[in-house]
Amino acid sequence: MRLGVLDVGSNTVHLLVVDAHPGACPLPAHSHKAELRLAQLLDGDGAIGPAGVDRLVSVVHGALRAAEDKGVEEMLPFATSAVREARNADEVLARVRAETGVELQVLTGEEEARLTFLAARRWFGWSAGKLLVLDIGGGSLEVAYGMDEEPDAAASLPLGAGRLTAGWLPGDPPAAEDVRALRRHVRTEIARTVGEFSRLGAPDHVVATSKTFKQLARIAGAARSADGPYVQRELKRESVESWVPKLAGMTERERAGLPGVSEGRAGQLLAGALVAEAAMDLFGVERVEICPWALREGVILRRLDHMESA
Repeated sequence: MRLGVLDVGSNTVHLLVVDAHPGACPLPAHSHKAELRLAQLLDGDGAIGPAGVDRLVSVVHGALRAAEDKGVEEMLPFATSAVREARNADEVLARVRAETGVELQVLTGEEEARLTFLAARRWFGWSAGKLLVLDIGGGSLEVAYGMDEEPDAAASLPLGAGRLTAGWLPGDPPAAEDVRALRRHVRTEIARTVGEFSRLGAPDHVVATSKTFKQLARIAGAARSADGPYVQRELKRESVESWVPKLAGMTERERAGLPGVSEGRAGQLLAGALVAEAAMDLFGVERVEICPWALREGVILRRLDHMESA
């Protein structure tokens, strides 16, 4: 069947259309994206303002038209941290439902971590052993660890690249003291959860997903996305450590000129790099392998599992 996954994230609204059935690898058929930056549209009270809701409704309408054009049989719509944490989340969800007919499922941070872990496990297989999975989104950082398809530990921290950029790095380029303050904040937050994972032992394989990690790997010399998903890509901690001061000294426009860095993501790349550097350091990780699958694929796989069991 042809499934559509509608991901209302902190940065973008992304419709991924796949051809899939239980027991088979989901095959991408179409991708439709619209940049929204919901995490940066929250007002002083933590609510998504009227203009932001208008824009969200419009973008969801556009995604529905694209899904209809591509013959999608079933939609799997969900929202992550930006909607989840908005003070007026119920109002936003009700308006989207009333004006588009789409019932967005709001995932918890732990659900995000668990579904991303499932996608990584299916991609790398059982031979990867104990997996540690790191995922930096626009609003949050997800961490998961385990041997099976369900992780033994999963956590979500409010350390998304978009959120941190909006709240901590106002300058372009940012002031050195702002970068240092954000670095301290990120490391303090991550250090609080490291013990929950370290007690489970060292992982056999460390995996990173998300646009942030992919862009950091690309500027560090990894293969282009155009080379396909089956090319192995990795990111070393020493590479991130060497790039952080360079990114801190660049303007947003200069970062957008780096290989693999999109104009829409360039502004938050430094914050993402600080999170990646801190996570790899505090979890004792020297290198990560980039996984092409992440949350959206995890949602698809979970739906296919339910279909098979039914």
